[in-house]
Amino acid sequence: MPLPKLPTKPATLLLAKDYPKASGANPVPFPEHDTPPTKKSTRGKTAEVLDTVTPTMLADALPPVPPAKKTTRKGAAKTAAEAPAVADVAPVSAPPAKVAYPATATAAPASAEAPTAKAPRAKVTPIKAEVPHPAKHKPVEVTIKSSTSRHADQIGGTKLFVLDTNVLMHDPTSLFRFEEHDVYLPMMTLEELDNHKKGMSEVARNARQVSRTLDALVANTDDDAIEQGILLSKLGNKDAKGRLFFQTKLQIADLPEGLPQGKADNQILAVVRSLEADQEGRAVVLVSKDINMRIKARALGLPAEDYFNDHVLEDTDLLYSGIVQLPDDFWNKHGKDMESWQENKNGYSTTYYRVTGPFVPSLLVNQFVYLEPNNGEASFYGQVKQLNGKTAVIRVLRDYSHNKNNVWGVTARNREQNFALNLLMDPECDFVTLLGQAGTGKTLLALASGLAQVLETKLYNEIIVTRVTVPVGEDIGFLPGTEEEKMSPWMGAFDDNLEVLNKSDNDAGEWGRAATQDLIRSRIKIKSLNFMRGRTFVNKFLIIDEAQNLTPKQVKTLVTRAGPGTKILCLGNIAQIDTPYLTEGSSGLTYVVDRFKGWAHSGHVTLARGERSRLADHASDVL
Repeated sequence: MPLPKLPTKPATLLLAKDYPKASGANPVPFPEHDTPPTKKSTRGKTAEVLDTVTPTMLADALPPVPPAKKTTRKGAAKTAAEAPAVADVAPVSAPPAKVAYPATATAAPASAEAPTAKAPRAKVTPIKAEVPHPAKHKPVEVTIKSSTSRHADQIGGTKLFVLDTNVLMHDPTSLFRFEEHDVYLPMMTLEELDNHKKGMSEVARNARQVSRTLDALVANTDDDAIEQGILLSKLGNKDAKGRLFFQTKLQIADLPEGLPQGKADNQILAVVRSLEADQEGRAVVLVSKDINMRIKARALGLPAEDYFNDHVLEDTDLLYSGIVQLPDDFWNKHGKDMESWQENKNGYSTTYYRVTGPFVPSLLVNQFVYLEPNNGEASFYGQVKQLNGKTAVIRVLRDYSHNKNNVWGVTARNREQNFALNLLMDPECDFVTLLGQAGTGKTLLALASGLAQVLETKLYNEIIVTRVTVPVGEDIGFLPGTEEEKMSPWMGAFDDNLEVLNKSDNDAGEWGRAATQDLIRSRIKIKSLNFMRGRTFVNKFLIIDEAQNLTPKQVKTLVTRAGPGTKILCLGNIAQIDTPYLTEGSSGLTYVVDRFKGWAHSGHVTLARGERSRLADHASDVL
């Protein structure tokens, strides 16, 4: 039987007349997995029953067709109409629904009727169709905890975490982050710590800090106490209620032949296997930042987990965006006792509204709100300035998309850029974070607002630009010159944006443009992160570019450099992290966005639309 034509709408039920009649010349048998197995059932009889059932019989029969006498199978009456469906089938009256992926779902109830049918219709034979894959695939959700760890959580038992060296070098305080559970340090972990303690890198500093912490824990402790475990709360960390164990004897375990016995990773895996044999009934879990180490452990049947206690968020989709859309009935529910007034600030008049209602408690201070009605009414864009229970004060934003409000010749091209410029030009906002993919205008908006407030309003003395020097590909080696000359290859993005912002009046001539460019260059200083510790910036406009490559500790070092009258901007895209062992959830940019939300003198905006070019915007979506 040739397959009938697929319906054009995913939620439309085919009528009986749309199905062609089955011919006896080419019967369609049941698939083997759809046929209920019986002792006397044969596939020939199945085809014989199908040959006698036509779509007309399916549509006209009120009760199900009784089975033929010669059919011995109980389920023969269950024809192709009762086979499991492949795609969702909804009543015709329902709006068209999206096609479900993957296309293995349950069918609609048999009582669903077509509008023209007078009698209840029997079920329709499903058609197994090729459903096209969506353009974008949602990333697979990875379970953070191992099955052994989840089982221990269910029964309420304490776990023994065996730490890999990279965990300690990534987070020196990780010893105290396991709550009531115990921590075990193999001798090879201590050996690797000793090998990495030399140098001035962040890893070397962390290794030395861990060594000092371990020394303080072991101090004034006899040998018996080390064997029984040292209390992790000894140094005042009250959250750490477990004990610290060291490897005090040789742990012998059989690993698969062929694994190099002298390699550090394999020796740690042998310790984990030996601990599982010695402490039966207790959950022993390896914690490592090394993906290959975790894969090897799983291949050997050992429970292994990533270190996720430093993650700010398990899902970056939950990251604070700084923007919320108001419900359509917001003014009806919140405008009963609304107050309105105007204030003159920073040279222009601003309108304020005081509203009270049930939606207010979900808002945060300095969060942007907007309402864009579909009935032709004017859109509303505001910023929450005060919160008190169910009462909020909302300030109407300045429209930076209009040319009269341009910032150094730059106007906002979309809603999010308008929000960002309101934050950047607000002298009351000391800390601003901008997130967004490539081409959303983060650097251009930051430079334009900085030049306007340094050279026009003279609110700040100069612009200081810095970024993490993590190369995308191979490093090109040492760079000659002074600090600024060494940093200039990393600041190509700022040079490109300065060319756009340097377009002055054509009447100024060549000399005028050159003088303006020299003036701008004299007010922009490029600094390296390596020399920031101990400095204090007063009345500076500090831009930290590519902040997603910073660790939370590095971000804290930079933000605490701010003196009186200094504004700090953190720009970045958490989807482009180049620093090893740093993820979207543990990035320093994610850390400050989450910790600063709701503070009265900080703000955050996630830029959504790319404005660089149609080519760059399309490439960000499809590549």
